[in-house]
Amino acid sequence: MQWLYENWMKATPFLAFYSFVLISLYIKDEFLFFIWLQTIIYWVHEFEEYILPGGFLDFFNKHMMGSSGGEFPLSKTGSFWINIPLVYIAMPFAAVLAHFYGLEYGLWTCYFSILNASSHVVMFFIFGFKYNPGLLASIFLNIPFGIYAIYFIGPKLTIEANIYSIIFGIIAQASMMIYGFGFLKPLVKKNEIKEEEKELY
Repeated sequence: MQWLYENWMKATPFLAFYSFVLISLYIKDEFLFFIWLQTIIYWVHEFEEYILPGGFLDFFNKHMMGSSGGEFPLSKTGSFWINIPLVYIAMPFAAVLAHFYGLEYGLWTCYFSILNASSHVVMFFIFGFKYNPGLLASIFLNIPFGIYAIYFIGPKLTIEANIYSIIFGIIAQASMMIYGFGFLKPLVKKNEIKEEEKELY
């Protein structure tokens, strides 16, 4: 498992490229194409975060968590378990369901893509117009293609389907934020207390 923790992100450029080729060849429905595209765009997003230029863990831990360590509290292991279930399993599975059972099963990925990308834009302004890994993909891919997909797919579905998609997209994004600020942030504070206690003794 350690090898996976260290190297999972290296698959993103290959997955994005070959998957884009496959959906371009075999997905003829424009609406379904943009559902599948959300996962591919997110792999590009992760490529920027972890490979080129990379540095997301360091940025997140130091700026968002207030930690002095580049891999604490969010480690490569933690990043694996955040990204793999959501981006490598849930999002492609949603596209498969949309393919066979209806677009409403995949629309949430568009909302999630926009919400997650928007957090990168917010960080850009919060931290004094400072670049954060994932920002460029968020601005030029996640947000515009997510909005495009919702604009054209949303009206084809019922109001209920759109509402459920929004809710599910919010839950997906909220789960990441809760993990970060509800579980990881307290670890930083506990670690600071331990360090202070060591200094006292």
